[in-house]
Amino acid sequence: MTDVTPLYVIGAYLVLLLVIGFVSTHFFRGTSSDYFVASRSIGPFMLLMSVFGTTMTAFALVGSTGKAFMDGIGVYGLMASWSGLIHSACFFLVGIRLWAVGRRYGYVTQCQYFRERFESPALGYLLFPILVLLIIPYLLIGLLGAGLVMRGLTKGMIDPWLTGLVICLVVLTYVFLGGARSTAWANTFQTLVFMITGVVAFVLIARALGGMAAASKLVQDHAPEHLAREGLIGRWQFFSYLFVPLSVGMFPHLFQHWLTARSAKTFRLTVIAHPICIMIVWVPCILIGIWAAGRGVQAPSGAILGIMVGQLLHNPYLSGLLTAGILAAIMSSLDSQFMCIGTMFTNDVVIRLAGPDRFTDRQKLWLGRAFVVCIVVGTYVLSLVSTKDIFDLAVWCFSGFGGLFPLVLAAVYWRRA
Repeated sequence: MTDVTPLYVIGAYLVLLLVIGFVSTHFFRGTSSDYFVASRSIGPFMLLMSVFGTTMTAFALVGSTGKAFMDGIGVYGLMASWSGLIHSACFFLVGIRLWAVGRRYGYVTQCQYFRERFESPALGYLLFPILVLLIIPYLLIGLLGAGLVMRGLTKGMIDPWLTGLVICLVVLTYVFLGGARSTAWANTFQTLVFMITGVVAFVLIARALGGMAAASKLVQDHAPEHLAREGLIGRWQFFSYLFVPLSVGMFPHLFQHWLTARSAKTFRLTVIAHPICIMIVWVPCILIGIWAAGRGVQAPSGAILGIMVGQLLHNPYLSGLLTAGILAAIMSSLDSQFMCIGTMFTNDVVIRLAGPDRFTDRQKLWLGRAFVVCIVVGTYVLSLVSTKDIFDLAVWCFSGFGGLFPLVLAAVYWRRA
């Protein structure tokens, strides 16, 4: 019989997250600007946690562990090493400039910026459906990852549809109430939780396997191909992933987080510390994945992390806490993505078509909230029918945003574009 103690721990974590969301609403100023971009008042540490948290979804934890289980240690070089350097370069070269323009002209979405930059309303309308269609798979990654982790932990007792429903309701509650400000607060808390619990999980799993040396020897004896420099990954595939991290330059939810910054100096900590944060998260996940291959675990790749936690950590309280950390990583991306799509629907479709003076500021606020609800409901329904692999779904999504990167680079640096 499955011990339900971890579920109580996870439930307590979700309640605590809701409390933080409710507390953050006391600082909500009741304006559309505060709801969409937190009145551009977020400081350095909270910006770092928000930006890093929103880029580390189920793809980084659940997906990377499963991919390492399938293809070996080369997955770290495939994504993490490239991402650590290129993300920070994008924040420095693109993010700060977009923040400055957005602050000067009052932009809250990418479409507004590109529409004005190229003096083309048609470009704004063209970009909107493209960005939405690319970010929906990103949303599905979170809900699918949460369902797989909970199913692995509870040995099938909790169905993915129930996990997705609970996650959507929790995230929707604080995003609906406080918007970008509540999202930044929740992301800061959740990012700290999943970074700390990820390191703890790594240490405890390594100890349960007899130490890092013993765990790696197990892989060397039973799955040596997973320790090769490139593992099961081809050289050209490895090189092509250099372009995937460029996607952050076009993430609409990251654009919105950049606009919340208090000043240009606020970016300094994010640019410097982001690669370190990536290493802290990705190294444990990759090693846990190849250790699972050495143990001969038989399971879908997306369930590997949950299974390793459930099998090797026999303390139910620890299992619950570590699973809560995984869910924290997932929700720290979902809230930003829900928020940005709601913001885009409000500002790039309704207000754009109806006219800037058609609605009062309070009506704009409630329009944003209404669209957030619609997006959450729609994403949840799609998650019930999707069967795609998390890592592959993420790469498809990132490739689309990466393909749009030349657009933002030209907009920022090529004056005659």
